[in-house]
Amino acid sequence: MKKTFQAGMTIAMAVFLTSCASIHGGMITSSTALNQANFTYVKQNVQGESKATYVLGIGGMKRAALVQEAKEKLVSENRLKANQALANYNLDWKLESKWLGLIGKVKCYVSADIVEFTK
Repeated sequence: MKKTFQAGMTIAMAVFLTSCASIHGGMITSSTALNQANFTYVKQNVQGESKATYVLGIGGMKRAALVQEAKEKLVSENRLKANQALANYNLDWKLESKWLGLIGKVKCYVSADIVEFTK
């Protein structure tokens, strides 16, 4: 009886601990059209970052909130002037797991180029 209980508890714990995963993925688009030679690059690869920590899959922010926070940091740290726009957005994720996957850290990076239109 004791072995059956231990086996049941082991299986229950394994299911409980493995069901706490979260997966992040996504895409960001830009409405800036760079199809003519009427612009110059002001800065390339400017970046904003956000991060969240999960314990047993609980905590942190939703994927959309991580992207939004990273984009807000990108814009606030790189103020645009007249005739400038952000273009060529990239969205990157870094996932870290510690303590056998019990604690997870997710970092979101949004990078872009600043272009200035000349005509």
